[in-house]
Amino acid sequence: MSSDSFAMFRKNMGPELGKLAEEHLKHDLQQSDRDALQGAAKTVTTHASVGSLIGLGLGVYLAFRLRTARKAVFNTFKTSEQPTALRFASGREQPLPDLKTVLRPSTLGDVATYFFLGAGGLFFGGEMGVLTGTFRAKSQIGADRESRERIRTAFRRFQADALRTQADLVEKGDTKGSGLLL
Repeated sequence: MSSDSFAMFRKNMGPELGKLAEEHLKHDLQQSDRDALQGAAKTVTTHASVGSLIGLGLGVYLAFRLRTARKAVFNTFKTSEQPTALRFASGREQPLPDLKTVLRPSTLGDVATYFFLGAGGLFFGGEMGVLTGTFRAKSQIGADRESRERIRTAFRRFQADALRTQADLVEKGDTKGSGLLL
């Protein structure tokens, strides 16, 4: 499993793409635009980190609640009166097995509960954090109309250069996988 599966640990798409983006940041944008983009990136990172931690906490909390409920159900089942045999109309009697040993909560079940609910909370919280961080960053960048237009223009130029670079690699027959877009 890659560390890119966790929203909190995602990185860029590759060194070539990063170099190309840096060139466009230096040449196409003013310092205030670069500062706005860096602030937006920090916002997304912060939201993803906080969302991951909150999701992990909620997952562990739900696992604790589920474990407690499972123990309570087992204790109720254990103390209730259980039938020991099944009697048919023909008079034949069939003994019933004791299910208490099968239904007893186990340590392995507890570990699995904490692991899966914790991991699910981590993924869900991280993705929600990326989503909310992206919306917040978009509103931060869009606050200044002129800056937003410069950033859009620079991004379009970056996309065009990235596509040209990828087209050049495809024409050369580079099958190593440069990591740009494919």
